[in-house]
Amino acid sequence: QVQLVESGGGWVQPGGSLRLSCVASGFTLDNYAIVWFRKAPGKLREGVSCIRNIDGTTYYASSVKGRFTISRPYGNNTVYLQMNDLKPEDTAVYYCATDGPCGIMSTIFSHEYDTWGQGTQVTVSS
Repeated sequence: QVQLVESGGGWVQPGGSLRLSCVASGFTLDNYAIVWFRKAPGKLREGVSCIRNIDGTTYYASSVKGRFTISRPYGNNTVYLQMNDLKPEDTAVYYCATDGPCGIMSTIFSHEYDTWGQGTQVTVSS
């Protein structure tokens, strides 16, 4: 069974950090690009970051560039999203997805992805 499971969300104060994990089962994650999306209440789902499988190239939304880092240590079927200097506007449910393209984040749309995790809640507040 093809599955993605996110973890690592939680509550953090502004300026804090969290590391999200996306673990794949039923397929080899190394063969696919991975994207992180987020969905905040009242807002459209937003592509946050993605990493290509071919060469490991990473892309970030302008809203998170310089604060978030996506990584995929080859061989452990997991992709991480390190989130530093978190802001209240980062509050959202974060999803990982695969089986779709990876490129400039403004050109990435959720309907292009076929496999999704269940999401993990990130709340940034004081």
